[in-house]
Amino acid sequence: MGLRVLAVDDEAPALDDLVHLLRADPRIGEIDTARDGAAALRKLDRALAEGRPVAAVFLDIRMPGLDGTVLGRVLAQFARAPQIVYVTAYEEHAVDAFEIKAADYILKPVRPERLAVAIRRVTEAVGEDVGADGAAPEPAEPEAMPVELGGVTRFVTPGEVLYVEAQGDYARLHTPGGSHLVRIPLAALSERWSGAGFVRVHRSHLVALGAITELRLDSGRCTVVVGGAELPVARRHVRELRDLLVRRARRSP
Repeated sequence: MGLRVLAVDDEAPALDDLVHLLRADPRIGEIDTARDGAAALRKLDRALAEGRPVAAVFLDIRMPGLDGTVLGRVLAQFARAPQIVYVTAYEEHAVDAFEIKAADYILKPVRPERLAVAIRRVTEAVGEDVGADGAAPEPAEPEAMPVELGGVTRFVTPGEVLYVEAQGDYARLHTPGGSHLVRIPLAALSERWSGAGFVRVHRSHLVALGAITELRLDSGRCTVVVGGAELPVARRHVRELRDLLVRRARRSP
């Protein structure tokens, strides 16, 4: 049957374009539309009353009356909250999306391949995308790194590391208890730990996604706070990092 979704945008051309792209995806079933936040709430309430809840809301942010950030906070309080995908022309509301655990955050103009990623995240969140046996795949075992401490070799696991700093052909692992220099380039370590929850945010920094406590956006400059350190985020990594943080927040209890 596909996912039942609601598309919300106060601009008719943008709404029509979004609906057209949604209809082209085979994972989408019924599509309803609304031109403002109040109308969206009425349609969601009616869908619940009819026993046909909406799986996801594709939501603009800047709208007259009830804007997308306020509506998102309201929807997050629903007993059967729909997944929220923000579709907006403005980057500066990513932190709001992070806080309300939105499934995704897409910038206009919407590209079909980017929308497909958002739909995949929605289907995963509502339990549509599971393995053949009904179980999610188990994560790969992360690789520990040997470090020398006073002539003794011990192994530091990715779970102990907050962030990694490039130092030439070496990498410095920063943990709550101190730092350790290992002989491996940051690019190589980034590849090894790609499945262990780390993300490259800068040519000099690899960060544990779960260790990020703040995402700061100020006058086009983006930084993250990890273990008390404020680290720069390169412009080309901002969108990927924002997407990962939003997705992680949406999945957390």
